[in-house]
Amino acid sequence: MAIREIQYREALREAMNEEMRKNDKIFLMGEEVAEYNGAYKVSQGMLDEFGAKRVIDTPIAELGFAGIAIGAAMNGLRPIVEFMTFNFSLVAIDQIINGAAKILSMSGGQFGAPIVFRGPTGNAGQLGAQHSQNFENWFANCPGLKVVVPSNPYDAKGLLKSSIIDNNPVIFMESELMYGDKGEVPTEEYYIEIGKANVVKQGTDVTIVSFGKMMSRVVQPAVDALTNEGINVEVIDLRTVRPIDFETILTSVKKTNRLVVVEEAWPLASISSEIAFYVQKNAFDYLDAPVLRITCADVPLPYAPTLIAASLPNAERVIKAVKEVMYVAK
Repeated sequence: MAIREIQYREALREAMNEEMRKNDKIFLMGEEVAEYNGAYKVSQGMLDEFGAKRVIDTPIAELGFAGIAIGAAMNGLRPIVEFMTFNFSLVAIDQIINGAAKILSMSGGQFGAPIVFRGPTGNAGQLGAQHSQNFENWFANCPGLKVVVPSNPYDAKGLLKSSIIDNNPVIFMESELMYGDKGEVPTEEYYIEIGKANVVKQGTDVTIVSFGKMMSRVVQPAVDALTNEGINVEVIDLRTVRPIDFETILTSVKKTNRLVVVEEAWPLASISSEIAFYVQKNAFDYLDAPVLRITCADVPLPYAPTLIAASLPNAERVIKAVKEVMYVAK
């Protein structure tokens, strides 16, 4: 299998291009996706290839174009909706939660909503509290939705292709900080199963579970430092947070007997809360220490860079948590 190194944004573009070439019912819509080639250049060149009927610039009206996408999906099309940031999806959350997520059930299976809602999530620097939020757990709380949060270009392409052909509405969350990240991606076509976690690194001492940009920005440097200290960490990338691959997590915890969960969102009712509950309920006798969580501080994200750094998860906090569950002297 031939491999090349491409950017995260290129992997997303390839996924959309490949599926749109196969199926003319698939189209992309959102703010600046066409003439401007995408706010983050994810859709660069797509207008030239597919034309204005399949790559559609919208007004600044998320509520409106999310509703249009749902109607289109109910009538046999397969929209990809790009939010310039998932912070703006809150304007359309009624359409997503009360429309897309429920139409299959409420219509008795007569109508579905095969849509991908995609765009960046979380902190991307000094963008202010209203543009730096994580809503993965919000959407994951709603039956009828799938929620995908890839951490690298390979996963981004394979998971987006699977999301586009899925018959359910999929929330596909990226990161502004990752669009320029490079990674190895096969030239051959491939898909990655939604709902299946990836064991990134085998280990014996402690399990770390995370997803999205936390994998590269926080978990990897922490694991490198811990490895240098002789601590053998097992690392699981969830890839999707609805459904959560609890089986892979439990298998790992039964081996390592310790768990640290890292996510960027606020702590209350988070993905890490659900994982911690599930593990203590189903693997309590295997745990040698309490499950620890590393999350964002329970405050709106500040603007000052020093306060941003103090609020967000970091490698030092992960290292401290791992040593705490291992009862290693600090």
